[in-house]
Order: sequence, then structure tokens, then C-alpha cells
Amino acid sequence: MADKPPQNTGKPPKQKAVALRYETEHEEAPRVVASGEGFIAEQIVRIALDNGITVHKDSDLVEILSKLDIDALIPIEAFAAVAEILSYIYRTQGREPGS
Repeated sequence: MADKPPQNTGKPPKQKAVALRYETEHEEAPRVVASGEGFIAEQIVRIALDNGITVHKDSDLVEILSKLDIDALIPIEAFAAVAEILSYIYRTQGREPGS
């Protein structure tokens, strides 16, 4: 049996946001440090931007990461996507990982 398509309630989907921390010298993988939707997601993004932290939009990745508990390491399925994003951020900031 096929899943029914979601009904259009007229409301836009709630924004979701996940914040990661990666201390290359101390951790084997990035860790979830904040996660939320709606107003909380807006606050996560605002705080990041206010502190000069790069924000990247990826709806598929946020769906995976938003299911994790706070302080959880990212799952192996997300490693490649997160590594690509971190690599891009480091390059644009002229930094090396761990610096």
C-alpha cells in the first residue's frame, strides 16, 4: 500500500536547524550541540550568524541530524556530507581543520 501524500494545511513547513561542534583534537566526529524547529531553529540560526558562524542550508541533512540527541556524534551516514561542508567552510575562511 502506498503512503498517502501529506495534506496541504496551508502552513509552510517549520524551519529546522541543527548546530554542530567539531574539535578535531578531542573528538572523532562532529557532535550535535543544538537542535530545534520553528522559533528554536530561528534562534539557533540567529545566534550562529550573530557570532560569525557560517550557516549552511541542507534540508536532507538537517532531517537526519535533527533526529539525534544533543551531544550525540553524527552518524556514519552523515560523515561525507558534513565533511564536504566543513571542508568548504575551512577553505573559504583560509583555515586548516584543527586551527
